Amino acid sequence: MYLKIAYIALSVLMTIILLVIGFKAIMKSVDDAKLVQKKKITLITGLILWQVYVYGIAYSGLLTNFDFPPRFFIFLILPLFIFTGIFIFRNRKKAWITEIPENWLIVYQSFRIIVESIFVASVAQGVLNKEVTIEGYNFDMIFAYTAPVIAFLLFKKIASRKLVIYWNYAGLVVISSIIFLFLSSIFYPQLFGSETMILPEAVIKYPYVLVAGFLMPSAVFIHVLSIVQLSRKRKLE
Repeated sequence: MYLKIAYIALSVLMTIILLVIGFKAIMKSVDDAKLVQKKKITLITGLILWQVYVYGIAYSGLLTNFDFPPRFFIFLILPLFIFTGIFIFRNRKKAWITEIPENWLIVYQSFRIIVESIFVASVAQGVLNKEVTIEGYNFDMIFAYTAPVIAFLLFKKIASRKLVIYWNYAGLVVISSIIFLFLSSIFYPQLFGSETMILPEAVIKYPYVLVAGFLMPSAVFIHVLSIVQLSRKRKLE
């Protein structure tokens, strides 16, 4: 029970933080009070609807089918990746992107320390296999510990924006490696010395699917947003 609460609580917390970031961007870039309210409602509605969608997919039983290609990737991860690409590309020149404090987008990635800590507890409960955690080949926690350091260095203008852009790309590479770990443990268990599918509950059951369906894609979204933001500001230097 406590483990499930941890997954839900972290998702609620990160949703609130995303709303704070979004509200900041809206209020700084929009002058019309009615339009501000409309955009806030749209943001809140979008985040709530996605949570409802993740819940519905998990309880539909759709994710229990492990025929290739993997359904948890197609129905949870891929849609948000596509949304990230389309949304940020269409908004890349909008004023709101540069109104978000740069270090906020970097500090956001610190939540991955908590995710990986919960992952360790999940191994003990049999929800995850150790191969996809820090006890195996997942080094996301190590990367996440650099987030507050990079944010501080950027805030103090010690780290250049170019360096932080590279840091964001490194974060995306780390996330890609985690996706590979999950997929390979299911479809290519031989890589981990097993002849049978290593099936973590985290890819099929709620609330564990919040990692693949919300938390991890949100990290990707913020990484890409930060890259676009910093790249725009570099051009103005």
